[in-house]
Amino acid sequence: MDKHEGRDAGTIRLDDPWYDALAVGWGEGEEASPPRPAPGSSPAHGASDIYLEVQRSAAFQEVRSRYRRFVVPATAGFFLWYVAYVVAATAAPGVMARPVVGAVNVAMLAGLGQFLTTFLLTWAYARHARLRRDRAALDLRWTVFEQERDQERTRARGAGR
Repeated sequence: MDKHEGRDAGTIRLDDPWYDALAVGWGEGEEASPPRPAPGSSPAHGASDIYLEVQRSAAFQEVRSRYRRFVVPATAGFFLWYVAYVVAATAAPGVMARPVVGAVNVAMLAGLGQFLTTFLLTWAYARHARLRRDRAALDLRWTVFEQERDQERTRARGAGR
């Protein structure tokens, strides 16, 4: 994104793939009406058709599959670890109260392990997303952006006639 100076400082370039054209002007009292096809012409495909096409694509399904392959086992593993900690704390207080070093007992180490596990999972998720999903998701976003831009150009040419 380019930095702008002057009156339009902070505006977003329209060729930015993360630019949300639907949100621009939202809440400012202006009513946006969807473009209507010219009389006698066939209705143009809308943005929803583009998104449905992308959702059905093999690339999108691969991104979703990669996401699920990480998140489902990680969530299940962390949930089991948490439940094991709670069950051990209630069902085996003698084991949890066993001293390890000085005043530090098994329960304290397991509780700190919960925090450590949270941070490790956060790091692992961010790493997995960066290495296995972000590039493919950005490519999909660019594809959608280009299709929408081509659709608008076609619409503009049709309106100019």
